Amino acid sequence: MLDPYIAFLLGLGIVVLLVAWLPLALKSVPLSLSIVCVALGAGFFGLGWLEFDPDPRTYDTIVEKLCEAVVIISLMGAGLKIDRKIGLRAWATTWRLLGIAMPLTILAVTLVGVYGLGLPIAMALLLGAALAPTDPVLASDVQVGKPGSGEEDEVRFSLTSEAGLNDGLAFPFVHLALVFGLAASTSGGVWPDISALGGWFVGDVVWRVGAGIGIGWLVGRGLGWLTFGRSRSKLSGTRDGLVAIGATLVAYASAEVCHGYGFLAVFVAALVLRDTERNHEYHEALHDFSEQIERLLMMLVLVLFGGAIVMTGLFANLTWTDILAALAIVFLIRPLAGWIALIGSGHPAGERGLISFFGIRGIGSFYYLAYGVNHGEFGSSERLWAIAGLVVLISIVVHGISATPAMRWLDRARAE
Repeated sequence: MLDPYIAFLLGLGIVVLLVAWLPLALKSVPLSLSIVCVALGAGFFGLGWLEFDPDPRTYDTIVEKLCEAVVIISLMGAGLKIDRKIGLRAWATTWRLLGIAMPLTILAVTLVGVYGLGLPIAMALLLGAALAPTDPVLASDVQVGKPGSGEEDEVRFSLTSEAGLNDGLAFPFVHLALVFGLAASTSGGVWPDISALGGWFVGDVVWRVGAGIGIGWLVGRGLGWLTFGRSRSKLSGTRDGLVAIGATLVAYASAEVCHGYGFLAVFVAALVLRDTERNHEYHEALHDFSEQIERLLMMLVLVLFGGAIVMTGLFANLTWTDILAALAIVFLIRPLAGWIALIGSGHPAGERGLISFFGIRGIGSFYYLAYGVNHGEFGSSERLWAIAGLVVLISIVVHGISATPAMRWLDRARAE
């Protein structure tokens, strides 16, 4: 019988080779790498080739840290590949999505959770905050191309920049859910008192957001000088993409030390680093290495997700009401919120529809849910995991199948 460790190495090697090859093989077909990874996980675990328990409800701390690593690396890659300089007018669509679509989505999911699913307000708010941000990891098929590639139409740019920023800006709402959960567990009340809400606004909104942006800018400037400065020993001379991982970790850890949002810091640092020497070819090496590490970690998370679906009964507690709510989140709430946010933007109806529809949910949602469960008082989390997992699965399948034909249609429309 094959040694389990050798079997694991063999399986890992095969999957890594598939992760390297599949993006090229799937480029012309309506299928995404994420769909294949989930299917592989379901197959490996369903056939009994992998016997350990991949249940996120059992290993929620590991899930939190693993998903955190995937998201921060993807945020560095997303920031590096955006060609457009940041500005109020240049990023107008992004600000609309962040300032209107995301809060509307959180509010709508929270109301569905409370009045449709019968969840306590704290749990419903956590679900809304976890499912509001679009995912920078799974949305590569609808994002901009490599640095300097010119693949940056309004749809791709908006979806990339939105995913880069809303992963950090959803955090205050997760902390608000923690405040509601604490109030319910300590005083038995539904609403926290004014002092708790004031502390949340000052600490978790004003300070953490400001510190994340500020630290990201400082780290980006410093790394820009080290990478593209006049010194003979500048980092760009190494041609080593590993610098991107170091930059990611420095930006994230520095912000967390200052009690800022590390997700924001990483994305802002990437934008500032790119802006330091915008047309330097070294940005492509940094981006490519980040993307490779991101795909490898994404594969691991999604294979485990596929295993959790078939092995641990992740969806066993779902009711028909839960299924309808998940469908509404993907097909109604996000598209409607996005459409409302883009009213008056001046974009053609087709572009507004694509931007609104491709609000892909994924690994970021797993992270926020795990973070909330690990740091708050919400009671049993099985139903939350089931609903969030179903939303992510629907998004992976629907958006994964539709991304390629939708982007082809967009490119044809632009050419005409």
